[in-house]
Amino acid sequence: MQAALFYFFAALTLVCGALIILNRNPINSAMFLVLSIASMAGLFVLLHAFFLAAVQVLVYAGAVMVLFLFVIMLLDLKEEDRRKFNLFGIITGVISVAAIAYISFAAIRSGSASVSRTASDIEGGTLPLGKLLFTNYLLPFEILSVLLLVAMVGVILLSKKDLK
Repeated sequence: MQAALFYFFAALTLVCGALIILNRNPINSAMFLVLSIASMAGLFVLLHAFFLAAVQVLVYAGAVMVLFLFVIMLLDLKEEDRRKFNLFGIITGVISVAAIAYISFAAIRSGSASVSRTASDIEGGTLPLGKLLFTNYLLPFEILSVLLLVAMVGVILLSKKDLK
């Protein structure tokens, strides 16, 4: 049952992630982002990380999405017109994704294969979770902060109107 739920939540996360990008309406994209966040919270529950699942739903699906929707509604964004591809933007985007992938794989390769803590040691406690997050998983935590920064820049770019 747990494997079936994992595949369901993983597929739902990927489908909603693709629909965020492929959808042309900003409101619908924001709603697909909420669904993607909720399905990732389901994955956290399957990992017995109940605190992270609750934070995922309360902070990201709640507060951050309200902020995004407020900005979208305030700017009164219509369905985006078809734009030409910006070659510079595509090249820098591919280079950025490749750099993040390289850093992630290098961090995984250099990490130790044996973990001294068991799941029962960190389950439910915020202090051991914080220590583990800021010691063993500092690089993924920082990458997540960069991704949140990129999301905020994306909101600004969505609100930018083309001046011709």
